[in-house]
Amino acid sequence: MSMATISPTLSLPLKFSLHCTQLGFGYWNWEFFIHSKGTIANCWKSLSCSSYRQRRRTVLCAVNKDAEQAFMKTVEVDRLIDTMRDSNPRELEQVVVENVLSLDEGFWIRLAARSETCKSEDDKKDYEELAACVMSIVDCLVHKTEEKIETATDVLKAILNPIMDEHEEITWPPRDPEALKLMEKELSTREQEGYLDEGFLAEVNAQLRQAKEDGDKPGLQAMLQKVLQLYASKVLGKRSYAYKGGEVIPREKFLESVIEAPESIWNKVLIDGLTIGKGDIEPEDLYAAIKKRIERVLIRTEGGSYEQRVLVEYLKGIESRTQELVQALQGGTVQ
Repeated sequence: MSMATISPTLSLPLKFSLHCTQLGFGYWNWEFFIHSKGTIANCWKSLSCSSYRQRRRTVLCAVNKDAEQAFMKTVEVDRLIDTMRDSNPRELEQVVVENVLSLDEGFWIRLAARSETCKSEDDKKDYEELAACVMSIVDCLVHKTEEKIETATDVLKAILNPIMDEHEEITWPPRDPEALKLMEKELSTREQEGYLDEGFLAEVNAQLRQAKEDGDKPGLQAMLQKVLQLYASKVLGKRSYAYKGGEVIPREKFLESVIEAPESIWNKVLIDGLTIGKGDIEPEDLYAAIKKRIERVLIRTEGGSYEQRVLVEYLKGIESRTQELVQALQGGTVQ
């Protein structure tokens, strides 16, 4: 409509709607009052935009909520990355396993971003090494899920395979010294892959119980006990309590040296470390460290589980061996 066609005597309100939905604001109704001589002497806007205001509040709330969620997600990822950086190699594996579902695209992007913002090359190198380690652990987990799930019996048989002869008979101790090392290596591999779970421990204990009842397979019995010893040593060795506030706790460090040593050389390790032998650790201090470690096992493991039983028995085995050795040395019967 042209302004020239409006009669100068009319004062007529003209209404039209402005379509603004493409901007997300809905419809705005505008009223223009056209006065005499075809000029717009007075113009006011009657904005019927209750829906606009409501939608604007919704948009702002959504934006604020999304921003808050994104921030909290970043905080969680940063906390996870910091935990990984502070973990030793043994602890890192457990952290990855427990948080594997959180290692999504956002995690890797954030890890890369933190690496890029490092001020020193050493810090940047640390992040690169962390990323490589995490990827390696994840690859192992993926490989485990893709391969055929093996039964506990199959896993135990694979661990024992290095010490079996061509007739699948077990000779204990093995004639070939390398056989035991191969068995330990296989057990470590299976432990890293997550196969040494409650089902596996139940199978070993069932086989051990049967071997004791039969009474005619001392080699099998000794070998199964060795498997449990290796398992306990591997699991207990994952967590260290030998350092606190940057200082070494001698009795904890000594206990860990015994835990990680083969059972066959416990006597030597104990003699070299205890005051009744060549060392400077009092037997009472070692007993206290063993007691404290048993308490930690009871707290960290499920009550009544095979894992708890095996770990506690292993620690009590160290305690018993120490008591026997102390008594023998004090009596002068050990050379």
